[in-house]
Amino acid sequence: MVSAFVFPGQGSQAIGMGKDLAGAFAAAREVFEEVDAALGQSLFRLMQEGPEEELTLTENAQPALMAVSIAAVRVIEKEGGKPLPQICACVAGHSLGEYSALAAAGALSLSDAARLLKLRGQAMQKAVPVGTGAMAALLGAEVEQALAVCSEAAQGEIVEVANDNGGGQVVISGHKDAVGRAVEVAKAKGIRRAMMLSVSAPFHCALMRPAADAMARALEGVALSPPGVPVVANVTAAPAVDPARIRTLLVQQVTGRVRWRECVLAMKAMGVDRMAELGAGKVLTGMLKRIDRDVAGVALNTPADIAAFLKPA
Repeated sequence: MVSAFVFPGQGSQAIGMGKDLAGAFAAAREVFEEVDAALGQSLFRLMQEGPEEELTLTENAQPALMAVSIAAVRVIEKEGGKPLPQICACVAGHSLGEYSALAAAGALSLSDAARLLKLRGQAMQKAVPVGTGAMAALLGAEVEQALAVCSEAAQGEIVEVANDNGGGQVVISGHKDAVGRAVEVAKAKGIRRAMMLSVSAPFHCALMRPAADAMARALEGVALSPPGVPVVANVTAAPAVDPARIRTLLVQQVTGRVRWRECVLAMKAMGVDRMAELGAGKVLTGMLKRIDRDVAGVALNTPADIAAFLKPA
């Protein structure tokens, strides 16, 4: 089988994540220690002990999720005796997961990825005053329908498609009132379900421009290398290998749509017939079932998962 490694985004965090990997593998413990050192905080302890509301803070959840993903990658490389380019054909990540993908592929150092995600979380939280923005999920809607809903609901405000997760799941983001209007418009148009989401900020829309500017400045001072395998980018749903291009795409990603459905289809077109989700949870594996059942999906977040993945066919 031709594998792609994919990495989850925010929302997959949970107290205790990474514990099994750290307990079983020195390679995983080294990742968590390096991330703690890069951030100057005991992030791994927070991941194990909570409190949950502190772990859920965007500035903590983002580097924590990346750390668990890279711990899984390092364990697979170590236990399998092969570097990532000999194990998978390409990588991709959902929103912050794109940083995990880049670190996995060697384009970003682990320490830089951790620091960038800490800053990204802080910048995204500060970009919009609390209560100004909102997000909503449209279930049973395709992206074209969601775009029409946003256009009708905007009325001079911002409301945009933030995530095209496939299988009739689209997330919209923008000004609170505009998102609220969009929910009502969606219901009137017969979309199966439209509901406001409990989020701390309106991610992946034009309101995040201050955060994009902050990331542009931060990325200028970070070394990026060509990845060992192509990285399928969120905003283009196409492979990227040039460091300058990757830098630009990471800035655009803050305000741009996460085109996850198209990313999955792009990887399939590249010959991928198995996607392994590395890190916390199984969100992307669930999405894959709704996008294309011809592609096998497996979540690798425990020692047993990894052992099964590495077992010779």
